[in-house]
Amino acid sequence: MKSVNVTFRVDEDLKVQADSLFADLGMSLSTAFTIFLRQSVREQQIPFSISRNVPNAVTQAAMQAAENDEDIYGPFDSVEALMEELNA
Repeated sequence: MKSVNVTFRVDEDLKVQADSLFADLGMSLSTAFTIFLRQSVREQQIPFSISRNVPNAVTQAAMQAAENDEDIYGPFDSVEALMEELNA
């Protein structure tokens, strides 16, 4: 298969960070970009979620605590105690 050159512009700092990441993963920026393109074509979509719904730091901490089975606001002895805390 014949290769062609593709040129795209990106912030210099982002390129440095990406080069470092992909080098750690054992590949070049060109290889990473090719992987992205192949996966996009295979799935017929961008191969990852693009969203503006990023949880804030408090929500992320609560999610992490829940994943670690940490109890950050309880336990509560009753529903009334829980409701008091929620309404505080």
